[in-house]
Amino acid sequence: MRGDRLNLNTFRGGLQFEGPEAPTYEVTLTASLGTLNTLADVPDSVVQGRGQKQLNISTSSRELLNFILQHVTYTSTVYQNHRVDVVSLESKSSVAKFPVTIRYPVIPKLYDPGPERKLRDLVTIATKTFLRPHKLMTLLQSIREYYPDLTVIVADDSKEPLKINDNHVEYYTMPFGKGWFAGRNLAISQVTTKYVLWVDDDFLFNSKTKIEVLVDVLEKTELDVVGGSVLGNVFQFKLLLEQGENGDCLHRRSGFFGPVDGFPSCVVTSGVVNFFLAHTERLQRVGFDPRLQRVAHAEFFIDGLGSLLVGSCPQVIVGHQSRAPAADQELASLEKMYSTYRANTKAQVQFKLALHYFKNHLQCST
Repeated sequence: MRGDRLNLNTFRGGLQFEGPEAPTYEVTLTASLGTLNTLADVPDSVVQGRGQKQLNISTSSRELLNFILQHVTYTSTVYQNHRVDVVSLESKSSVAKFPVTIRYPVIPKLYDPGPERKLRDLVTIATKTFLRPHKLMTLLQSIREYYPDLTVIVADDSKEPLKINDNHVEYYTMPFGKGWFAGRNLAISQVTTKYVLWVDDDFLFNSKTKIEVLVDVLEKTELDVVGGSVLGNVFQFKLLLEQGENGDCLHRRSGFFGPVDGFPSCVVTSGVVNFFLAHTERLQRVGFDPRLQRVAHAEFFIDGLGSLLVGSCPQVIVGHQSRAPAADQELASLEKMYSTYRANTKAQVQFKLALHYFKNHLQCST
């Protein structure tokens, strides 16, 4: 940052003065929302105003000046997170200003995978089901074929609760027809492992459903979510936000942005299919809007835009159960009832669009 005669650089070690040579360097730093100090152990004659909003430095040594500046500290005196203070640095007739963002440090969320680091200590599978008990049971059978001890959490808003004889299944009932995203929230809220794998209740695990591959990607990258494919369907899409004064425009396009570093068969994108592994805590932070009761998926990734980094690894594949009508009359009746709830009504479509535009401050969506 430059004045007529002053160049002040900021770098990892702190501040650095690059002004002209002088017999005595006199520098004043001034803040408005916090106090200033330096960790440098120097006499009070060199640094005055420690713990005040104005810090005065006077020394004949340029090297000492930079050492003091490198160790300047800022302490907020207001209880307001994400505020920005503009600190000024004055030297003779020149002034340089730089922003200081006030924020709390992020507390890390650590997970202990246990001494043997087994997959069951890292991953929980979660799903939402509704009026499709036969589909759910088939899914659970396929999971047990490949992952006999992984915890599966089921949220069910059907009319009648199920009896599931599986010690590794946690089954939660909900009010009838409570909704798709409400069920997702319930299931995700009960996950205690580092990662959660989301699946639909009519999926089918097979030899290519390699959860370990997705775990490896999340462990070695900055991604928050990584999807696979459902019988080759990746459903990759990009979200582009164009900001405007009277509202933003959200553009959704198919495809991806580029490869994931270290995983050339995976790509970075904005949204993926309903088969994905995610950091549990980050997924919970975004959440699923319970006002969306029926067909809703892309809305979650829109809510996570800017806070979730999403990837896709199509080589990890989950199967899909047949859509053929059930032979059993009772099951066929349930499937018929399910189909009446599956699609959004006209009123729900209008509500969904109004909610989409309002809560995301949009004036257009393409």
